[in-house]
Amino acid sequence: MLAETQPGTIAVIGDVMVDRYITGSVSRISPEAPVPVLVHGAERIVPGGAANVAANAAALGAPVVLVGLVGADEAAQELSAALSAFPGIALDAMVADAGRPTITKTRVMSGRQQIVRIDAETTRAPEAEVVARLVAAAEAAIARASVVVLSDYAKGVLSDTVIAAAMAAAKARNVPVIVDPKRRTFEAYAGASLVTPNRRELAEATGLPDETDADAARAAEAAGRQFGGDVLVTRAEKGMTLWRQNGRVLHVPAEAREVFDVSGAGDTALAALAVSLAGGQSLEVSVGIANAAAALAVAKLGTAVVTRAELRTALEKTAVEIERPGALVSLEDACRIVSAWKANGTRVVFTNGCFDLLHPGHVSLLEQAASHGDRLVVALNSDASVKRLKGETRPLQDEQARATVMGALRCVDLVVLFEEDTPLETIKALLPDVLVKGADYAPSAVVGAKEVQEAGGELVLVDLVAGKSTSSLVAKART
Repeated sequence: MLAETQPGTIAVIGDVMVDRYITGSVSRISPEAPVPVLVHGAERIVPGGAANVAANAAALGAPVVLVGLVGADEAAQELSAALSAFPGIALDAMVADAGRPTITKTRVMSGRQQIVRIDAETTRAPEAEVVARLVAAAEAAIARASVVVLSDYAKGVLSDTVIAAAMAAAKARNVPVIVDPKRRTFEAYAGASLVTPNRRELAEATGLPDETDADAARAAEAAGRQFGGDVLVTRAEKGMTLWRQNGRVLHVPAEAREVFDVSGAGDTALAALAVSLAGGQSLEVSVGIANAAAALAVAKLGTAVVTRAELRTALEKTAVEIERPGALVSLEDACRIVSAWKANGTRVVFTNGCFDLLHPGHVSLLEQAASHGDRLVVALNSDASVKRLKGETRPLQDEQARATVMGALRCVDLVVLFEEDTPLETIKALLPDVLVKGADYAPSAVVGAKEVQEAGGELVLVDLVAGKSTSSLVAKART
């Protein structure tokens, strides 16, 4: 997404709002009632709801077509003026209804503390004629889009009729649909590629807990069965969990940030996800980008946008802070680093093995692997895994020693351990661009090849150095 590729157009359809902030200072309590007296300082108006999704997507460099419902009132003019700060947003698909107000949320703030919020809105269903105009606007917007976002705040725009029409139009053009849901359950979103509930929404939709990663995966699977697509659960301080219909699960830990305000952070993450997909990135990489964008958003006061430059800097800093060349890291950190690399257009290569006694054959394989991309990740079998595969006398060097030697090679950028007999779960978590094994493997026998190729990556089999193996070295040493 943050490579130089121009993202495709994003159609954002949903409940647009005006977010108004009245700020000032409080130094006393009113003599008329036990309430604080705010000395008025300033007011600002920013796009909210689906309009905030659109603003964030535009700030991240994507052209946007926004479909929403506004009244014939001053708030509609204020929203239009606020959106004019984002020239990438087309407003020709907006629908006006003189019979309802433009949704407005007014927050009264003393410093960083919200004192009260005042909502002006109606959630009644629009008239049939307005629904017909919304359907026509949605269909026209989808015809221009490479990704569709349905931003549902349950304020009346995304009725069953509008959702069904949007799904049909997207399906006819093979355009993916991402839904930020507000329904009690998710059957109405049948046809969506991805639904992005938060923890509360997931629990309400499934009746299942979301305490552990395993809980989140089970609940996401149950939610996925309701509409037939993938599920991305935003879990606040626990990060994000992606469950896919093909059975893959990815847990992305939250980035540590000082939290000032969670208002609009979900909109920012949704926008970043859509822009990344519209830029050609995989869903797994896009989730990492969305996670980084959400971390930036919560560090800002109130509803705010994250720019492309801010996100690029944050992704680069994430990799630099954790990484040193050849470092041994946890799988969680490896996921974060690889996501940051791939987000900036880096081609990531992966290979694996026990690498018990490093020899010229290993070095040749690793150097050939590194030549197929920009960064090389090596996954090492843990000591327990080696023992199961090779017998009680192996490994000759423990995992820390093997990782230290491996990480010292100039061609190796990152090292990660795996406990299982195969690296399948590690490969599914990282989804490298290139998977490398020795030419002694048949392509069908390479663990993870199917998963990497399904995600758009490739399998490369490299030549081996004849007569070089750890087993032969061990046998020679014992003679």
